[in-house]
Amino acid sequence: MVPVAEREENRMEKKYDVTALGELLIDFTSSGLSEQGNPLFEANPGGAPCNVLAMLNRLGRKTNFIGKVGEDQFGRTLKATLEELGIGTENLLLDPKVHTTLALVHTFEDGDRDFSFYRKPGADMMLTAEEVQENQIAESRIFHFGTLSLTDEPVRSATIRALEYAKKHGVTVTFDPNLRPPLWDSLEDAKEQIWFGLSKCSAVKMSEEELEFITGEKDLDKGVAAVRARCDIPLICITMGKGGSRAYYGELAVSCPGFIQKNTIETTGAGDTFCAGMLNFILEHGFADFTEENLKEMLTFANAAASIVTTRKGALRVMPEREEVEALIASGRGE
Repeated sequence: MVPVAEREENRMEKKYDVTALGELLIDFTSSGLSEQGNPLFEANPGGAPCNVLAMLNRLGRKTNFIGKVGEDQFGRTLKATLEELGIGTENLLLDPKVHTTLALVHTFEDGDRDFSFYRKPGADMMLTAEEVQENQIAESRIFHFGTLSLTDEPVRSATIRALEYAKKHGVTVTFDPNLRPPLWDSLEDAKEQIWFGLSKCSAVKMSEEELEFITGEKDLDKGVAAVRARCDIPLICITMGKGGSRAYYGELAVSCPGFIQKNTIETTGAGDTFCAGMLNFILEHGFADFTEENLKEMLTFANAAASIVTTRKGALRVMPEREEVEALIASGRGE
């Protein structure tokens, strides 16, 4: 469970509500065909950690990012985008030797996606442990990370250093595996690093596919039991796409249906938007007073926000406002 010192630390006023470390990249998403019949792609700022931060900013939270981009056109665009959105960039570095990471996103008819990455290497991989500023984490209520910063060195060591700082300063740690198989030399390494992340966090958001990947269990209850047998994680949230989501806390297991949108374009950023809803709930409630009722409230809000993002391109720039999410919840359905 969350240590008492950590709970008390999080009640104190800090500079940032959430600091995240990880990948910041350009998502090239399909944008139709040219007059010559060639595929067109739109360059969207992306990366799971900053998608989470962008949604948290929409909810009035103070956020901050630790990472590295290339000192190139894309890198400068990404830095400017974060600044425009109000995300802290003091520990966002520009690498003069390695280019910004790029991803080509192929979207299927149902809105699901397939990724191709240009990252061998990419600048996000080049963040070193020495470049992680301790004060950036010490001045945060939550430190959030995923596994894309655990795929390679030196960023793996940078992530470990950041986690050490979080533990030192009593900062709550949250985790999203965000499994992307093409980025791993082996899936066994991916599984090992996901278990590492789970061993370090107080709350996790993962998809049902990721849960099955690490536990071999299709049944959610059995999969979560397998995670709990190895890791003491107070809050576990499982997303199930159109099927909604489920939260596990203590003896509670609360499910909530999804909001089905008729005009879904793509699912990029949906899981990140959900994750932001989870983190916002933790910031509001801590870990002490979770009930079946407020867990359902958390899932409902997170599901609704995620469904709205599926109707838009370029998650980082188009996160919904709180009022939009509440209006969708009030309607009781997708539009």
